[in-house]
Amino acid sequence: MFDQEDLESIREGKERWGEETRGPTVERFGERKETFTTDTAGHEIQPLYTPDDVADLDYEEDLGFPGEDPYTRGVYSTMYRGRLWTMRQYAGMGSAVETNERYHYLMDQGQTGLSMAFDLPTQMGYDSDADMAAGEVGKSGVAIDSLDDMRTVFKGIPLDEVSTSMTINAPASVLLAMYIAVGDEQGVPREELRGTIQNDLLKEYIARNTYIYPPGPSMRIITDIFEFCAEEVPNFNTISISGYHIREAGASAAQELAFTLGNGIEYVEAALDAGQDVDEFAPQLSFFFNAHNDIFEEVAKFRAARRMWARIMEERFDADTEAAKQLKFHTQTAGSMLTAQQIENNVVRVAYQALAAVLGGTQSLHTNGKDEALALPTEKSVRTALRTQQILAHESGAADTIDPLAGSYYVEALTDELEEEAFELIREVDDRGGMLQAVEDQWVQRQIQDVAYERQEEIEDGRRVIVGVNEYEVDEEPEMDIEEVTEEDQQRQISRLEGVREERDDGAVTEALAALESAAAGTENVMPYILDAVKAEATTGEICDVLRETFDEYHPGSAL
Repeated sequence: MFDQEDLESIREGKERWGEETRGPTVERFGERKETFTTDTAGHEIQPLYTPDDVADLDYEEDLGFPGEDPYTRGVYSTMYRGRLWTMRQYAGMGSAVETNERYHYLMDQGQTGLSMAFDLPTQMGYDSDADMAAGEVGKSGVAIDSLDDMRTVFKGIPLDEVSTSMTINAPASVLLAMYIAVGDEQGVPREELRGTIQNDLLKEYIARNTYIYPPGPSMRIITDIFEFCAEEVPNFNTISISGYHIREAGASAAQELAFTLGNGIEYVEAALDAGQDVDEFAPQLSFFFNAHNDIFEEVAKFRAARRMWARIMEERFDADTEAAKQLKFHTQTAGSMLTAQQIENNVVRVAYQALAAVLGGTQSLHTNGKDEALALPTEKSVRTALRTQQILAHESGAADTIDPLAGSYYVEALTDELEEEAFELIREVDDRGGMLQAVEDQWVQRQIQDVAYERQEEIEDGRRVIVGVNEYEVDEEPEMDIEEVTEEDQQRQISRLEGVREERDDGAVTEALAALESAAAGTENVMPYILDAVKAEATTGEICDVLRETFDEYHPGSAL
C-alpha cells in the first residue's frame, strides 16, 4: 500500500523526531504514564503512529469498500447515509401494562425499535407464583407468564411496523412462540415479523448464568429454532451471539471478540450437523457487542469483528452468499462501567461509548440510563439516553460519512492487533475441542476471571482511574427518583396469572404439553409444539418444566 522508499524515509524521520524533538521534551517534563495501553486488551500504545505501522495493509484484501467483502468498512454500501441505526432502549417495567405504557412513550419520543427486558423468573423459566420467583417478580424487567401478558405488552403496537429485540435465552423458544402468536392474532403475516431473540446459551454458561438445560439439549433447541424460523419467520434473527455479557463479566476486548465469534462457530457447526444449509440459516445470525470507554479500541474491535466473521464463514464453512458472510450487530453501552457514585457522570460515559459504536458501524444501539447502576431506569433518564443517540445522529456529524476513522494509522494497526490476538484465542479453543468443550471444561471462564481480577486490582490500587469512584470523589448523597417494584405489584402479577389458569381450557393445555413432551423426547422439532402450547395458554413455567423433565437441568462445576 505504501512505497518502500517512502516507508524507509518515514522510519528515518520518526527516529530523528524521537531523538531530536520528542526525546528532550520527555526527558525534561516526562509523560503521564510510563506505559500507555488500551483499556482492556492491554496493547501498548505507541506515542505516534505512521504508515510504517500499517505497512503490510492491503487495501482491497483487508479493507475494501462498504457493503463488500471483507466488510471491514461496514456491511451496507450507504451505512447511515441511507438509514440511521435502529435506536433501541432496553425496557421492561415490572408488569405487562407498565411495559406497554413505556413502549408507547419511547415510540412517541422517536425510538425506532423495541427491546424487551424480562424479569429473572421469566429468564429462568419460572412462573411468577413459583417458590423460586419469590421477591424477584418484575424486578429486572417485565414478567411474562402467559400469552395474555405478551398480548398486553404489545397492545396498540402493530407487529408489522416495529422490530423487537428480546433479551431471553433458555426460554427463548417460549417467548418467541408467544410473539409469533400475538402476530398471528393481529393478522400479521409471519414473514413480516422482524426482531431478534438473544438465544445464546453458550454465553450463559460462560458469563451470565441464566441457563436451564445442559449444553447438549440447549444446542438442540437452538438449532430447532434456526430450522423453524428459516421456514416460518425468515426476517426474524434467530440468535444474537452475545459478546456483551462476556465483556460485562470482565473479558478484554480481544476475549470478547474471540469468545463471541467462537460461540458463533459452535452454533454454525451445530446447525450444519443438524443438516441445515449454511447459506440459508447464516443470514439470520446476528451479534451483540459491548461498547466500553476506550473509543479507539472499541472501533477497532467492531471493524475486526466484521472482517474476521467474513473470513471464518468463507474459509471455514464455504459460505457462498454475501448475506451469510456479513456480521450484523447490536451494541449496548457498558453496564459494568456505570457507577453508583456521581451518577450524572454516566451520561458522559454513555455518550462516548455510543460514539464508539456509531464510528464502528453498529446496526442498532441501546444507550444505558444514568441510573441503571441502581435500578430500572426512570422515564426521564431513558429519555436522556435516547436523546444521546438522537443528538449523535443529527448533530454530531458522526453519521455523515462511512467508516470515518478508516486510514488512521493507529486504528488500522489496532484493528490488526485485535484480530491477530482474537484469532490466536480461537485457535487455542479449537485445540481444546471447540467452544462447547472449552466452556464445559471451565477454561473460557478462567481466562475471563483472570482479566477481571487484574482490572479490579488496578482500580483498587489506583492504577486505573474511575472518575468519582477512586479519584475526584465527593461527599454527597445523590437525590434520585428510583423505579421500584413493590410487593403489591408482584401480587397483582400472581393474581393475573391465576386468572389465566382459571379461564383457560385445562384439557387443551394438558394435551399440548403431552405432545411437546413426546416431541422433546424424540427427534422432532419442538418449536411447533411449543407454539401450540402457548396458544392453549400454557404458561412459561409449565412449558419449561416439561423440558426440564425431559432434558434435566444444568449444574456447573466451579471455575477453578
